[in-house]
Formats: sequence, structure tokens, C-alpha cells
Amino acid sequence: MYCKQFTGFFVFWLALVLAAPLQAEAERQASGKELSAEQSGGEVSNKPRVPTFDIEGDLAGELSVISTRYEDTFAAIGNRDSLGYLELVKANPGVDPWLPGEGTRITVPRHYVLPDVKREGIVINLAEYRLYYFTEKGVQVYPVGVGTEDNPSPLTDAEVTMPLESPAWYPPASIRAEYEANGDYLPRMIPPGPDNPLGSHALMLSEKGYLIHGTNKLFGVGMQVSHGCFRMYNEDISRFVYQVSKGTPVRVIREPVKIGLKGNEVWMEVHRPHEEYSEQDRTKVWREVSTALEEFRRKRPGVEVQRMAIELAVDQADGLPRMIGERVTRVANETSETLRNTPDGEEGKEQRLWF
Repeated sequence: MYCKQFTGFFVFWLALVLAAPLQAEAERQASGKELSAEQSGGEVSNKPRVPTFDIEGDLAGELSVISTRYEDTFAAIGNRDSLGYLELVKANPGVDPWLPGEGTRITVPRHYVLPDVKREGIVINLAEYRLYYFTEKGVQVYPVGVGTEDNPSPLTDAEVTMPLESPAWYPPASIRAEYEANGDYLPRMIPPGPDNPLGSHALMLSEKGYLIHGTNKLFGVGMQVSHGCFRMYNEDISRFVYQVSKGTPVRVIREPVKIGLKGNEVWMEVHRPHEEYSEQDRTKVWREVSTALEEFRRKRPGVEVQRMAIELAVDQADGLPRMIGERVTRVANETSETLRNTPDGEEGKEQRLWF
């Protein structure tokens, strides 16, 4: 059996090496065996690692708490339980992510205000490093690594064109040049295996040159680490490709502030851009919150929000949903209040929140 598998792999690898001009393949970035319809059966190994949450209004999921073991790190917990490194760090301030210690209770951030977009197919929110997959049964949420500031992921409406297993990677000329500038050599094609940064499986997208793929690194999922593609844990993507079909819509957005309703409750979720929270970032977050609240009230009049709850959400910016108000039966008079004690620290720059 192992001999047949090795022979099959060798033939497949040789075919890739001898196939079509490398420059043409480089434009595609990836090639591999397409998953057939027969492979997408409901085997136990293909079941997702993350739960499918019911959608309640504009929210889904719930927070929980786990106790760490002595050898745990946030990177290991994330890889084990399909959570992003940064989302764990932000949700657990004051806990050492590399040595949380035996018996430390940490928050598992699986409570979400859903993005304000059509709930269909795949939605990737760059601001929170998460991928939402909407189905008839609810929503699954996965951590993803996204593009860096120098190589950002595109804001786009695309679709899945092909699911792949054992993808080979054809680095584009720009990445090869980057390696060369650093004194490293990167071949024109990297075959499937442990050295392949695309991991075990991938989803090709109609947005040229971009993939949702696995990784050969355990660290980086849920962070800004890639050249623009979207990284998932191998344990997630190897199951996810069996759920997603060709033509599935993929929408990439950047929504650092999310506001929604659950019944008559108003909830808000705020994400700071980095692990550290600089004054510059804080000022930007205040502006984004102000804009998001004004737009929310325009779409849904008749809500009242609490200033203190909003200030706490902005002060933490930890990606955890917080209840900030409620919807009332009558439409209250909308009045604005100038926030003079915002992080700006400069007179003449007014931050406005609507209450």
C-alpha cells in the first residue's frame, strides 16, 4: 500500500514538473489534485473541528473558560482548538501567552457579533482575522492569517473556483525577488510536502493569485503574516475543503467595529489592529466606533446606548462582544454629545458619539 502511495505521489510530482511552462504556472501560484465529488462524503475525519453556531439576530456563539496545563502556550491552544493567537491574547489581558502556567483560567473567545454583510458562503473579516462560513444550519468561525501591511489581502467579492489537496506552490516573481534580496533562494516550484507553505489543502479563488490554504507553520494563524493569501490550520482546511463547493461566494471585508441586535439588546464588538494598543490606534478606533454607531442608528432608529459601556468597549478593544444598549418601543430624540476626553488629547478635534 505504501509503495503504491509513493509511486502515485512520484508520478504526480513528476507530472507537475514537466507540465506547462513554469511562467504560466507561476501566475496561478498553485496546482494540485482537484477533489472529486466522491471524496466529499461525510467521513468522520472530514467533520469540522469548530462548532456550527445558531444565529440569534446578529449574534452567534458563546464565551467559555478553560484551564491551562503546565506545557500550554496560546499558540499550542490555538492550534489544538482552532483559535487565533491574537484573539486569545486580546481576550486574556495580563496572561503570559508563552507561559500561562498550570491551572490558569483563560477565556475562549467564541462569541461573535456577525459582520454587517449578506450571510452567504464565506466572509473573511481582515480586522478580526476570522473567516465566517454561513450554512443553512448556522455559522462556523475559523481563525485565519491575513496579509501584512506591506502585502495586504484584497478587499474583494470572489468565489471558490477549485478545492485542492496536496497543492504545489509556484511562487510569483515578486516573492522570489524578495527572497533573493535577503540572500535566500526560492525555487520556481515547491512540491507538496512539509516544506510547502500552502499546507495540505487549498481553495483556489477567482481573485487572481489568492488562495485560502493551510500552512507548514504552527504559528501565524490569526495574525498578519502572509503575502495576501488566507492561512488556516491544516487540521481545519483539510476538513473545510470537503464542505465548500465550487462557486461558493467569498467576500473579504475590513470591519473593526461590529454592532448588532439580539432581541432588543444592542451589542458591539471592537477590534484593535495590533497586540499593543497605541494612542494612535486608540484614536482611530474611537473614530471608527463613532462612524459605526451613527450608521447603526440611521438604519435602526429607536435604540438607546450607554456611554460608559461604549467607553469600556473602546478602552479594551479586545474583540469580545459587549451589550451597550437596547432597542426601545418608541424612537427617542437623537441628540449628540461631544466627547472631549477622547484619546485625541487635542482641542479642536471633536469625537462625536450619538446617544
